[in-house]
Amino acid sequence: MAHVAPTSHRRATRASHRGHRSADGPVQITSWLGLAFAFVVGWVLTFQSHVGVHAAGITMLVMLVPITIGTLLAGFKQGFGSWPAALLPAAGLAFTLLKFFF
Repeated sequence: MAHVAPTSHRRATRASHRGHRSADGPVQITSWLGLAFAFVVGWVLTFQSHVGVHAAGITMLVMLVPITIGTLLAGFKQGFGSWPAALLPAAGLAFTLLKFFF
């Protein structure tokens, strides 16, 4: 077993990030556009007749729902960055949820 130096000789740990909320600013426009693009890809895969491709599309859309909700909540907290860009994934989320429920 290796020898451990007494506490007085150890370097103190830095706690600069503990309890500190990151102020990253508003959500990037590319994040909104990436989410919207992912929804479109998921819909295209869902409309395919091959069972595996269709299942992949559904899986992708199911995974995008919590990610989009989290990003929208972060937008409310930190700023949306661009309202038109934020509306694209919000519309995609609404269309996806309506498609699954009806």
